[in-house]
Amino acid sequence: MLTLDLHPIFRNNRDIELALREIIFRAARTGVSTVEIIPGKGTGQLKKRVLAFLAQKHIRKLYVRVETDATNSGRVLVHFT
Repeated sequence: MLTLDLHPIFRNNRDIELALREIIFRAARTGVSTVEIIPGKGTGQLKKRVLAFLAQKHIRKLYVRVETDATNSGRVLVHFT
């Protein structure tokens, strides 16, 4: 499993986009089964942004499903297999 914690870069839109792209493409390329993205709880805006990124058609083709953790709203799991 790969993990991406967005806390250190949450204020920089460009860095968030690059970090998301990098981890999703790396997981798809290397055959990792799950990516854990940690946007944090906060106001929920960063989580919405992550989910919108994952919903893009060209990104959606790379993974099987997205799971939002019912016990931890500050965590998103992206499954590749």
